Amino acid sequence: MDLCCLHADASAMFMDHRRASWAAPSAADEIKAFLTVRRRSGVRSMSPVAEVAAAANDCLPMPWLGIDIGGSLVKVVYFEPTDSTDEREAEANENIKQFVKGRAAYCNTGSRDTHLQMNNVTVNKRQGTLHFIRFPTSEMKVFLQLVKTKEMASIYSTVCATGGGAFKFEEDFEKEVLLKIHKFDELDSLIRGIQFVERNFPRECYYFSHPVDDKKCKKAPFDFSRPYPFLVVNIGSGVSILAVYSENEYKRVTGTSLGGGTFLGLCCLLTGCETYEEAIALAEQGDSTNVDKLVKDIYGGDYHKFNLRGNTVASSFGNMNCKQKRESTSREDLAKATLVTITNNIASIARMAALNESIQRVVFVGNFLRNNTISMKLLAYAMEFWSRGALKALFLEHEGYFGAVGCLQELMGNS
Repeated sequence: MDLCCLHADASAMFMDHRRASWAAPSAADEIKAFLTVRRRSGVRSMSPVAEVAAAANDCLPMPWLGIDIGGSLVKVVYFEPTDSTDEREAEANENIKQFVKGRAAYCNTGSRDTHLQMNNVTVNKRQGTLHFIRFPTSEMKVFLQLVKTKEMASIYSTVCATGGGAFKFEEDFEKEVLLKIHKFDELDSLIRGIQFVERNFPRECYYFSHPVDDKKCKKAPFDFSRPYPFLVVNIGSGVSILAVYSENEYKRVTGTSLGGGTFLGLCCLLTGCETYEEAIALAEQGDSTNVDKLVKDIYGGDYHKFNLRGNTVASSFGNMNCKQKRESTSREDLAKATLVTITNNIASIARMAALNESIQRVVFVGNFLRNNTISMKLLAYAMEFWSRGALKALFLEHEGYFGAVGCLQELMGNS
């Protein structure tokens, strides 16, 4: 039985407002029960080596993987045990371990984020290391071919999955690599992942001090040991906003379809770029004020009555109705304006959600923030300035990997 946990970032889809509970039987219990039934019926669900190793350790067979299939990126979390004493388990695990650790890039356009590696982590009563890997969702066919080449179906029969990708790629897994899908809830996985990583990675949470002052603004650690309640703004292809009240209670407050996928899509149309990395690189060199109409463009300076600074955006892309402005605008300016537009919209929605829920801590996560200091500082500025210091924007080092980590935790029975 494969321990891949696929998680989709279908975050722009609206769900009914609800309270979440994790009182149902754990995935580990369900899978162990499934294994028991298959053994009693004489049907083997994994290779003899893997099954004997699992039985000897009274746990799920190795390898333990968490895979989050988002709208734009696939995120993989691999648990490498460091306390193995069983040679049979080592044999079952060695193939995948060497592949994961031996490559800096995956599917040509992916990579392993070695700076996020978590050592001496306990998962399901085992000690080990968590490795973090990502590659574009557009390379899923290549990934499936890799799974087929590694003959994973000869070891396991089921892939544990969560979110929209569990549905989108279910038929592909069954037909191409002979693996079935076991689904988890994507938002449960997200919250579980945040809680687990924060407990095991002391430097996980941070904020930007003095975000209103560019000269004084700098990254600083934040004590997130007593987090509740807090708001989670998950920025993937779209955006979901969750209010988390305790370890076992949350609700989805709102969301928007204008997220990271929108930024990249518009940048591709406007600038001809091909990748997220290229879009961010362009934005870093651009000047959005050449594209946007500012308060000072309308009032000649600050709008003092409502405390609106002159450099506040009054109309995103408002200067582009002027031919002369369009002709003098660069690709870099367009990329920067697109990034500012999407980020400001997310900040506005997040601020209103926080006010409605009377929550002061707003945690921004998701791969949209990867290598995107521009957006993080804009979000920090917006929360600080428009709330007059009442709201604080928080960020997490592992950004878009929480769904995969949480899905792995769900599979392990929340250990």
